[in-house]
Amino acid sequence: MPNTQFDSNSHSRPRNRLTSLEVCAGAGGLALGLEQAGFDPVVLIEERAEPCNTLRLNRPAWDVRQMDLRDFDPADDKRVYDVDLLSAGLPRVKASAANNRRRGDELELELLQATVLLVLGVQPRALLIENMPELVTSDKFIAARKEAEKELDNLGYVWQWLVVNASNYGVPQERRHGVLVAFKNGAPDCFEAPPQSRPPLSVGELLRESMASRGWPRAEEWARMADCLAPTLVGGSWNRGGPDLGPSGSKKRWAKMGVNGRTVADLPPGPDFDWRPELGEAGGVPLTVAQAATLQGFPADWQFSGTKTHQYRQVGNATPPPVGRALGLAIRRVLEGR
Repeated sequence: MPNTQFDSNSHSRPRNRLTSLEVCAGAGGLALGLEQAGFDPVVLIEERAEPCNTLRLNRPAWDVRQMDLRDFDPADDKRVYDVDLLSAGLPRVKASAANNRRRGDELELELLQATVLLVLGVQPRALLIENMPELVTSDKFIAARKEAEKELDNLGYVWQWLVVNASNYGVPQERRHGVLVAFKNGAPDCFEAPPQSRPPLSVGELLRESMASRGWPRAEEWARMADCLAPTLVGGSWNRGGPDLGPSGSKKRWAKMGVNGRTVADLPPGPDFDWRPELGEAGGVPLTVAQAATLQGFPADWQFSGTKTHQYRQVGNATPPPVGRALGLAIRRVLEGR
C-alpha cells in the first residue's frame, strides 16, 4: 500500500462492492477505511449526536441511526441480514480495569458482548471488532474474551484475536489496536494480518506545510525537531475537560517535539507566534483539530461537526482510516477466497 498524505482518492477502490453494518461508528474512521477497502455500509449506528452529524456531513447517502446498539433489532431493517461484514470500533476498555470495577464502568464490555450477540440476528459473513490492545493481551479481560469466543463457537464462526500497530499502515503514531475477526462457515485459516506498508512520514514531515500555512517563519525548524512518530492520540472523556493530546507521559513526548499537548489550537501558528521549545511544554506550539485528524489518517476533506472539544474527541477516539482499510482488505481476501 502506498505511503500517501491520506487522500482517500489516492487509493484505488475495489470495483466489486461488499456490504457492511457498522455499530459504534463514531466519526467514521473505521467506516471510511472499510469504504476504501470496498465495503459500503447499509446502516451505521452511533449513540452520540456529534459523530452522527459528522457522518451525515461527509456521507449524506449513508443511513446513520443515532441509537444505542443494544436497542437495535435486525428484524427492524432486513437489509442488514447476511451482510458481508459486521464492524465495530467499540468504546475503549480501560487498560487499568480492575475486576471490582463499578457497574457503571462496565459499559465497554457490555457493548462488546452486544456486538457479538448481534451476530446471531445479522448472520454476517465476517465480523470485525477494534479496541484497545489490552482487550486482546491482558489477563483482566480473559472472561470477556472467553464469553465472546463461546458465543462465536456456538454460532459456527471461526475467530482470531490479533494486535496491529497503526504505524505499520502509514499512520505516524505508535498506536496499537486490539482486533477480533471472525468468519462464518469456518473459512479463515487463510486469514493473515495485513502486511506492513512503507514507513510513515514523521510528524514534522506530515504537518510542515500546515504549520507554515499562515506565515509562521519557524515551521521548517519545528518540522526538523518533530522528526519522529507521535505518541497515541487520545480523545479523552466526553463528559469532562477540554481537548488535549493525552496523559502526562504523552504530553512529555509531545514537548520533546516542540508541541504543547495541553491544549488544541483554533488555527495554525501565525507570523508572530512566540515558539520557545527550550521552555518545554509551555513554550510549544499547539496542534489544531485538523492537524490531529491528519495524524490520524483522515483525508483533508473530512469535516467534523460540533465544538472544538467535541471535534477533537471524535478525532482522538477514532480508528485511523488506514487501519480500517488494511483490515478491510485482509478480510476481503478471505471472503473472496484468495
